[in-house]
Amino acid sequence: MENCLVRAIDKRLALIKIPDDSPKTICTVTSSTQTFDVLLQTDFPDLQLYASGKVRDLYKIGNDRLLFVATDRISAFDYVLATGIPQKGRVLTQLSLFWFDFLKGIAPNHLATADVRKYPAELQKYAAPLRGRSMLVVKADMIAIECVVRGYLSGSGWKEYKTSGEVCGIKLPSGLKESDKLPQPIFTPATKAASGHDENISFDQMVKLAGRDLSEQLRDLSVKIYQTAADYAETRGIIIADTKFEFGRTAGGLVLADEVLTPDSSRFWPKDRYKPGGPQDSFDKQYVRDYLEAIKWNKQPPAPGLPPEVAARTSEKYIEAYTQLTGHPLPA
Repeated sequence: MENCLVRAIDKRLALIKIPDDSPKTICTVTSSTQTFDVLLQTDFPDLQLYASGKVRDLYKIGNDRLLFVATDRISAFDYVLATGIPQKGRVLTQLSLFWFDFLKGIAPNHLATADVRKYPAELQKYAAPLRGRSMLVVKADMIAIECVVRGYLSGSGWKEYKTSGEVCGIKLPSGLKESDKLPQPIFTPATKAASGHDENISFDQMVKLAGRDLSEQLRDLSVKIYQTAADYAETRGIIIADTKFEFGRTAGGLVLADEVLTPDSSRFWPKDRYKPGGPQDSFDKQYVRDYLEAIKWNKQPPAPGLPPEVAARTSEKYIEAYTQLTGHPLPA
């Protein structure tokens, strides 16, 4: 993707930047027709917080359910930035719901419901902030391995290939260029890190960690999911260059969990602008990374905020990915 600080944006959009120490929803984005709050942190004091990640806050609901709430936080270079991205949490949730439904014939998932009206009584007082950005899921015993599938040579895979001609122990043909389509999708697992970058591992290393039967099951299922989704996405004008899946175990068996095929977990490229031989334009937070590189941030805390136009343009990218893939506007 070509480096740039600011591209032309809709001048009707005005953004109030969130101060670095702001813990709750105080940022308002106004367009000519709608006003959106930007949610940086959930505030449900009578619910039990189960975990909080870079983007999602998870709450324990009963003995076997979790409430997933996707905030509008955005991270880059392993740090959560001071500014939220309008509508980001809604895009991540709604796109995951789309893919859960699309892929249900291939892989069961952990979704119980995303209809707030069907949530337990204790959640109804929070219906407004939960609507559109939350899911009630079956609690799963998560497998601590990221199941990454690559259809194109990019990112860390490209860096590794330039050095060794391999990606995660898989030998690739010589002479490939950055962003080239691979002869076939490859499975390149990674260990999940609580903080910092996940670490790419070979399939043999995965077997040592998870056992051969489970490793082969996850590999085959991940590649099948990727290929099915990638084939569909191409009909919608989007290339899914690579993505990562997470799986867990419930009483019903192996399930697809967390987020699925979103701009945060995947590399989406516009098909009509694809040109191998270098970085590609993308529907993800690469726009934010480019800005941070341009201002020469040292990638150490405190993480900077984003100018209004960068946050707005990033929001547009996320929403565009949703509408193009699903064929529908983002639900209000």
